[in-house]
Amino acid sequence: MIQEHRYVVVGAGPAGLQIGHFLQERGADYLIVERERSAGGFFTRFPRHGRLISLNRARSWSDDPETRLRWDWNSLLSDDPSLLFPAYSDDSFPSSDDLRRYLTDFHTTHGLRIAFGAGISRVTCKEEGFRLETEDGDPFQAECLIWACGWGGPYIPDIPGIEHAEGYEDMTVDPERFLGKRVLILGKGNAAFETANALRDHAATIHLASPRPVRLAWNSRRPGDVRGCHGDLLDSHRFGAPHALLDCAVERISFDGAVHTVDIVHNHAGGGRERLEYDTVLRCTGFRMDTEVFADGLRTLPGGRLPALTSDWESESLPGLYVAGTMMQARDTGRGSSAFIHGFRYNLRTLNRLLAERYDGVRLPRTHVPRPALTGTVLDRVNRSSALWAQADYLVDALVITEHGIERYEDLPEDYAVERFGDLVTVGLRQSGAAALPTRGTGGGAVHPAVRVFRNGTLTGELHLPDSVAARWQDPERHVAPLDRFFDRLLPL
Repeated sequence: MIQEHRYVVVGAGPAGLQIGHFLQERGADYLIVERERSAGGFFTRFPRHGRLISLNRARSWSDDPETRLRWDWNSLLSDDPSLLFPAYSDDSFPSSDDLRRYLTDFHTTHGLRIAFGAGISRVTCKEEGFRLETEDGDPFQAECLIWACGWGGPYIPDIPGIEHAEGYEDMTVDPERFLGKRVLILGKGNAAFETANALRDHAATIHLASPRPVRLAWNSRRPGDVRGCHGDLLDSHRFGAPHALLDCAVERISFDGAVHTVDIVHNHAGGGRERLEYDTVLRCTGFRMDTEVFADGLRTLPGGRLPALTSDWESESLPGLYVAGTMMQARDTGRGSSAFIHGFRYNLRTLNRLLAERYDGVRLPRTHVPRPALTGTVLDRVNRSSALWAQADYLVDALVITEHGIERYEDLPEDYAVERFGDLVTVGLRQSGAAALPTRGTGGGAVHPAVRVFRNGTLTGELHLPDSVAARWQDPERHVAPLDRFFDRLLPL
């Protein structure tokens, strides 16, 4: 017997629970389906060494719950103050077990509707929506399908002999096995560094290899780049220890039963070739989305890791299919924080509002802002909002000028807002693009407020307010007066 629902959410990880909570709050007809027997099953295996890189600040100077969320990267959004992750761990980088415990409590406390043990084997587009076949049970029918599965499987580069490398997804986490060994790790992302750090005091030599130079979050300010907690290995590389980072292309891996022979081409030193020998090769090259389950095909971005999405997170090739969670990074790679809970929880709050408008006829929330209160309203938002903070360079408030005054829409992707409204003013926080910013405090690239004007979808003007070490933009001369003057020119009283 087929179960029919307006919304079917696939996956009961953080994203599935978050969007499920929002759907339940507004009384929508929804069901979450999950392959595992409990929420957050992904975190039973990943990260492989059990330590997250999402920050957890159990203590904060602010008593404001909204502001405190700026430094709480693991909590889901709800009105229950007991369901905040810092109550589950004091560690700056908490364990995956703590996150699983938190997700289980979030599910049970809110009584979310989840069908466990329902692995989806095939998704077929129908005129009335989507049909989801299960591996060992009855099918489901969805008018709107929300894919919250996260990563579907490992990304395996096309290298001859790659089958001789052990994959991150199932490699041993016992460092004793690598005692005195020469180890090559394919990849230079956080999974590669996590693995290297675990082996650092046991292996004789560790090389991390990829064509792309390592990207440090210290420099980029992007949480998905290599984090400072991996600094020990970077020290080893810089100070001549046996461990090193190789910017190179791996041409071939051979294995004679005892030794792995690896042919590489260096990106530097004139592109010279070299043949190196290792006892073990580990593949830490990341993950990709599972697209094989879609009978009608799913368009992806170049490289095949991420889905091709519209500005409101809908599949470009399968209308009615929306992506939730870490796959949302397809829209803000290199800008926002959609790969992490503290980013996509806000995306999902907005997605819920967009779905309510499209499928349930509930108009997108908006508030009227009187022109004399505009400067104060904008500064209040940038000083307090956790969404604009976490999703700097991506989510904005849209100010739309109508014949009835100024309407403000909160937390929209800027590209979506521009497509929808054409003529508008956006307000957000940014980490770049303000060459004239002073360099005091954390420098010109620090988070700061920016106001941008669009006419017919084209950027025609912008104002970047100066940096603030305390992230408080309220100085009368440096922040209030420039914003007043900008709005006076744009929207005279």
